[in-house]
Parts: sequence; structure tokens; C-alpha cells
Amino acid sequence: MSDIPEGFERARFSNPFLDMAGPYYVRNDDDRIVVATRIHDGQINHIKVAHGGVLTTLADVALSLQVHEAERPRLPVATMSLNSNFLAGANLGDWVEAFATIDRMSKRTAYCSGRILCGEKVLMTMTAVFAILRK
Repeated sequence: MSDIPEGFERARFSNPFLDMAGPYYVRNDDDRIVVATRIHDGQINHIKVAHGGVLTTLADVALSLQVHEAERPRLPVATMSLNSNFLAGANLGDWVEAFATIDRMSKRTAYCSGRILCGEKVLMTMTAVFAILRK
């Protein structure tokens, strides 16, 4: 796709739900992974903005990927809690980027926070707790 900003590439993670919810793109910054998507027709609700579930799924993907990528070896994680604050809507065609930070991490639990932006406009802030699934 030519409308994907430079530095982003198609995400390599995949499952039927994420394939339907996305597509997602990733960029590796120095201290974090940015996960993004372009809002398309299938993500728009009856008031002509991206459905809240679209942004919440993007938040969960970005936060959990940050934890997953911080582990060596990489381990699966499970969302225990996800809180979202909707501040603005995303419109058809908007490029939205999710930024995540690990605030605290132990052997079994990770606490994260982040935000979703469209340009400089903050669309959502979020916090989450993840279980790190060690054998």
C-alpha cells in the first residue's frame, strides 16, 4: 500500500480476528514498538467515526506486543485488565498510531500504559495489566 507512512511494515503477527480487525503495521522506535492502522470502511460506526472496539483492539495489540517483545525468549501474554479513555474520534482514512510503555514488569505480570494518536491529536489513553505466561 502506498498510503502507509515510511518506516512502517506490515505486522507479522496474525490470527483470524486480528486479520479482520486490522491490517496492522509496526515501526520499531528506539525504546518502543509503534503499532498503527489506517481506518477503513469496515471500522466505521453509525456516527461515522471508528468504532470504539477498533481503538480498544489496537490498544490491546500495542500494549501486549510491547510486553511480548520485551521478553527473551519471547513468551505469550494474556490481558488481565484493559482500561481505555476515549478522548476523540478517528475518521475514515485516518492513520492512527498506538504507543505503549511498560511501567512495571515482574516475572509473571506487566503493567503498561499508552496512547493512540492521529497526528498530534490524542484519541485514546489506556492502561493494562498482562499475565506473562511462563511454563
